[in-house]
Amino acid sequence: MSFFTHSSQTQGSTPAGRPRLDLVIPVLNEAHVLEKSVATVRDFLKREMPLDWRVVIVDNGSADGTDLIGRRLAERYADIVFLHLDQRGRGRALRHAWTSSDADVVSYTDVDLSTELAALPKLVKAILEDGYDVATGSRLMAGSETTRSLKRDFISRCYNLFVKAVLWTSFSDAQCGFKAVSRRAVREIVPAVKDQSWFFDTELLTLAEKHGYRVKDIPVRWIEDDDSRVKIVKTAWEDIKGVFRVRWTLWQEPLARKQPEARTVSKRASF
Repeated sequence: MSFFTHSSQTQGSTPAGRPRLDLVIPVLNEAHVLEKSVATVRDFLKREMPLDWRVVIVDNGSADGTDLIGRRLAERYADIVFLHLDQRGRGRALRHAWTSSDADVVSYTDVDLSTELAALPKLVKAILEDGYDVATGSRLMAGSETTRSLKRDFISRCYNLFVKAVLWTSFSDAQCGFKAVSRRAVREIVPAVKDQSWFFDTELLTLAEKHGYRVKDIPVRWIEDDDSRVKIVKTAWEDIKGVFRVRWTLWQEPLARKQPEARTVSKRASF
């Protein structure tokens, strides 16, 4: 079993010095799957994450009783937090949950658990021990395993090539719903992210990379959710507009950007 260690001086850590992870699950009309997914997540965290953790459910605008289930779970379990927003948008939900948290590492996974949770310890290790500010799952790296339709695979690959061509980025997967972020990144990068919806991920990764923060790509096992309700054409158009907006923003910035100071990480133990 791998084990985390971290300095007791770390912001957000418990009095005993154990770091804390907040795993956020943004939800919109997911009453049919929320309780089962949360149970799966809690079982995994209890087995595989020997640090303090919470599951944070963020409901943003559900109309199917998702909020009732989320509130009930939070009342039942001390390690579950429920947050409610009236407005929709995955980016909005993540921004609210992450900036409201005082955990050492904040992360998120989609409620369908398309990304295998086995990669989560690698994301957290990248932040706590290896000095990265953002760790992101990648479905396009060597070593990743994906099961999805040819249509979605084609669209994903084309979008990521488009992002690289326009924004000159090096990360491999701009839209995988599986990330971990340091406390510093939440404080310094997230406020600069303008998007409130699906483009939030791409903008976060781009701004982090362009401003000198360390971004770690980690290959994942990913299985397409047959119940996905993402409106591909509309989302793709909004993402394209977002890419050009970020490109324009970067052009307006001074060429010399302030580099973030190196983070101090624990070297006392490894996974």
